[in-house]
Amino acid sequence: MNGEAVKKTTARDMTSGPILRQLVLFALPLMLGNVFQMLYNTVDSIVVGQFVSKQALAAIGSTTMITNMMVFFFNGFSVGAGVVIGHSFGARDMDRLHRAIETTMAATFLLCLLITAAVLPLVRPLLRLMSTPEDVMEDAALYLQIYVGGISGLLIYNIGSGILRAVGDSTRPLYFLIFTSVLNIGLDLLFVIVLKTGIAGAAIATIISQALSAALILLLLTRTKDIYRLSWRELRIEWPILRRIFAVGLPAGVQSVITAFSNIFVQGYVNVFGSDVMAGWASYNKLDQFIMLPMQSMAMSATTFVSQNIGAGEERRADRGTAATLGLTCGITGTVIALLIIFAPSAVAMFSPDSEVIRWGTLFIRTNCAFLLCNCINHVLAGALRGRGDSRGPMIVMLSCFVALRQIYLYVITHFVANTPRVVGFGYPVGWTSCCAAMLLYYFISRRRRLRASAPEE
Repeated sequence: MNGEAVKKTTARDMTSGPILRQLVLFALPLMLGNVFQMLYNTVDSIVVGQFVSKQALAAIGSTTMITNMMVFFFNGFSVGAGVVIGHSFGARDMDRLHRAIETTMAATFLLCLLITAAVLPLVRPLLRLMSTPEDVMEDAALYLQIYVGGISGLLIYNIGSGILRAVGDSTRPLYFLIFTSVLNIGLDLLFVIVLKTGIAGAAIATIISQALSAALILLLLTRTKDIYRLSWRELRIEWPILRRIFAVGLPAGVQSVITAFSNIFVQGYVNVFGSDVMAGWASYNKLDQFIMLPMQSMAMSATTFVSQNIGAGEERRADRGTAATLGLTCGITGTVIALLIIFAPSAVAMFSPDSEVIRWGTLFIRTNCAFLLCNCINHVLAGALRGRGDSRGPMIVMLSCFVALRQIYLYVITHFVANTPRVVGFGYPVGWTSCCAAMLLYYFISRRRRLRASAPEE
């Protein structure tokens, strides 16, 4: 299929046209979509915090790190698939693009079954590993068992929307998320407030909504007449393509899973302070995740932009797109951080009216959030490197800082200096700032090597 045919599709060709405009038009729907996706768990937390108990809020907060491990692994797989599909799209190799899509979806269905079966028996052991208090344990286990049992809907949706992102379509997945997020809010209120099903109702509402989003994205992929149509008859795993997907996606997925697993130990440090601090930490984490949305969305934009342009041989345009993405991300994130720091008590009060929960949540926000600007650099540069097919370097940098250095800090500070909620929570900024310095160094060394390799010989 030639370039002219590609331009007639609903996909977005990011290899030409104004860079800033391309990035903004692609990133805005993606950012809004991520906001609505975050609403799934956030609404659960708000509803149970306001209408059940602070112990129920703490229970949902204590499960976040575990569910993140599964979601982050699939996000890594989605990154690998997106890079392979994006390269094929940029190079106008539509046959390889179709084979990559069919391979991605076939592998997704298999992985959903394997991961669900593997994690369900580990629910209680993982909660015990985090030193989950007894007054929270039963609610946390119940919520997590229901959530894990239905998590395939979320995973399938994420992979399907990743396929659309790789060809530049970030708009239609947004429509599905808006619809299912509103549905989730309605179901949460129905199950928790009207039917009095407690924390179980919040989990059931979430998995019903996520299952519907998966069904909608699969319907779109199979019914479309566009270049990225999913053919069930051709659904099979082509091992050379899957190996390339894993070569890019596995390091990203492993890095995210190990980071999430290490955060289980961070949660363990927090849990020893009791349910008030746990609920404050859970509230902070939900708000922290909203701050992360612009940088995560822009990092996905950088991956798509760079992968398409590298596939098309537009090396310098890929670099200019990376710089533009970084500037946009820092500006948006800085504004959100400033507003959250100012209105921190009111933001935490959305999750719980308890004064102690509000006090601890506000403390965590005002101690940590400004340092998230460092994470803008971490995520955008990592996304740009992955768009080039370099996933191993960002993995090593992020694991060294987010996992090894953070755990060393927490052990040393709590055993030999002071064991307080503030110093434990500051383990996050320690990882972010060190990673920022290391990622900048790695990126510019990598860029210098590329320039030397592409320079004409004298």
